[in-house]
Amino acid sequence: MKTICEWCDSTNVAKTTDSVFWELPDGTKAIEITDTPTHFCPDCLMIYQSELIVKEIENQLYLINCKQLGKVISFEELMAIPRLLKRNYFDFSS
Repeated sequence: MKTICEWCDSTNVAKTTDSVFWELPDGTKAIEITDTPTHFCPDCLMIYQSELIVKEIENQLYLINCKQLGKVISFEELMAIPRLLKRNYFDFSS
């Protein structure tokens, strides 16, 4: 299935990885998450994460002990941290 750019509807989208910066849910600090799955559109030059990846990151940050996080962590390391809860009980979208 071909990915379509969420900004310009181009089908010329490349899947890559990049660093993203995220504010923790408690607002105490922001962290850098390296090697995050990312889309790059050379037609409109947008670099963005899919809604699925954004939701995965947000849910994981709600469900882990964020006090143990340093300033930089890879996406894979972040997603591997054991969760304190089984699911995000504050997410009413599903």
